[in-house]
Amino acid sequence: MTLPRKHEADVPLRSADNVMRLARMGSFHPTRLSFMQSLLRRLAREAWRFERRCWEIDDKGVGHAVYSVLGPERAYSLVCFAHDLPDEMRSDRVIATAWDATFALFDGVPTENDIDRLARNVPKQEAGRVSDDELSLSRANRSVRLFEYVVGCLAEGRQPDRAEIDAVGYLMRTTAVYGSGKFGAADRVKIAGRPELKGPFQAEMLSVWLTRSFTLDLVEHMARVRDGAQAVTIDPDLRRRFGVGNSTGLGMAPFLINHPVLLNNWILAREEALARVRALAAADQNSVEGFRSALVRATENVALWRSEHPVQEQKLAGLRKDLDALTARCKPDDSFDKPMPWNLLWLWAEDVLSLEGQELLVSLLLEPQGDLVDDLADCMDADEDAAFRIDGSMTTQTLRGILAEVFDWALSVDYESAPNCARFWYVSEEKLEPRLGERASEEGAEYEQPLSTGRDAAQMAADLDHWQGELSVAAFLLAHPEHRHTARRAQIAARYSYAEIRDNLISSDLMPIDLLRCKLSFFGADRFDPRSDRWVRICMYRDAPFPQEILQAPR
Repeated sequence: MTLPRKHEADVPLRSADNVMRLARMGSFHPTRLSFMQSLLRRLAREAWRFERRCWEIDDKGVGHAVYSVLGPERAYSLVCFAHDLPDEMRSDRVIATAWDATFALFDGVPTENDIDRLARNVPKQEAGRVSDDELSLSRANRSVRLFEYVVGCLAEGRQPDRAEIDAVGYLMRTTAVYGSGKFGAADRVKIAGRPELKGPFQAEMLSVWLTRSFTLDLVEHMARVRDGAQAVTIDPDLRRRFGVGNSTGLGMAPFLINHPVLLNNWILAREEALARVRALAAADQNSVEGFRSALVRATENVALWRSEHPVQEQKLAGLRKDLDALTARCKPDDSFDKPMPWNLLWLWAEDVLSLEGQELLVSLLLEPQGDLVDDLADCMDADEDAAFRIDGSMTTQTLRGILAEVFDWALSVDYESAPNCARFWYVSEEKLEPRLGERASEEGAEYEQPLSTGRDAAQMAADLDHWQGELSVAAFLLAHPEHRHTARRAQIAARYSYAEIRDNLISSDLMPIDLLRCKLSFFGADRFDPRSDRWVRICMYRDAPFPQEILQAPR
């Protein structure tokens, strides 16, 4: 994929061998190109309209509500179902069968018949079925710590304490947001041609944004039910501090491996944006002020960010030191007076800051440069069908050369050594979700998924060594069909520089959380709090505007 260049100087993109390492990818932070941010900019720019069309929630907090956004050509509605869930049934695990709230994003504005149909199916989630009129299916649970506390405060006529809000960050957290045809919902092909949904995961991000409004409305409703005479609504400044939580596990980890072209386009847009900013000959006053404001906000956010996971605790401690060093570096009045000041700042960061600090700096550098980089948000989708066709006419010599360049990190690894092949990826029979097994102690390796990219590349390279270089890939694959998926990956990587993660995905020291962190950063998620190396809690849309703040009222 070729992106439009806006460079004032020759600043190269960072190499794939640098960027596509899990330690760095697991240090990514959201940027203004992330999917949540780009969605909200589009809705505001196109003057979409908003309304809460229905609120049928009873005194027990049970019922349904409908939130609609109406654009120039189409409308979308989040149909929300609130439930009375006993505390002992509240679980973040994918095997849960009941939730505090369930949702479907409807294509258009639902009729009463649509709502009746959804009421019979959406609360069941996997056990129900939706139609291609629905674009996503999701569920959420209340924060045990914060939801009841906020209801109590509002019912008593007082505002919740800001520190309590910041400690959690959300009233509800989603445990799954399904789209792209799952459980009968609309396939991606139905919506891919719509400008507002062309970008990755735009329907899912819209669903989560409207879910945030529902959770705030619900907590205020419950406060009025408890004591209508003195109950108050949440102060607007405090209201912004609530996001939507999310609990995410291994289910999303293989996505980046299975969609190499999409991954390339995400990374490429981010790297091109960084290069554009670094290449600026000078820093104008507005961009300097914008950068410094973003740095202050990031420092405040990181100060509030908590985690009990030892790896993340260490990364957070290092990040706070990085921010102190970055603040000191940028404090003098003449910090940005030299030629190509943003590039000088970046080169300094590569020498001084940790990976976590460097990748947060990417976000800070992009933040005040919307006019320069925002067009790249329209380059982050992918037509993967054409890219996945194997070129059988390629010679085996050319294929060997691709492996030597893209998989050089993998070809010298001893995959007979137990630590280098300690894990295997498989799909759970119970929930049809990806899982990671321990090869030495767990059964199921015979069901291993083709996600061991490094080992597979090494095995194909070994077999290619026995073939004359002028012979075709088609002939090689006729003799070795087991290598079709690796030949395809190699040919994709030859055209898309950032398509391959350059680490061993079955090694004993693999941190699956790095895969999750990378993907979630492109969503726009924040406050990464790993609960193990295999699942993480995050916050979405914290500090973002609400629909009624950026969208017009219905005409």
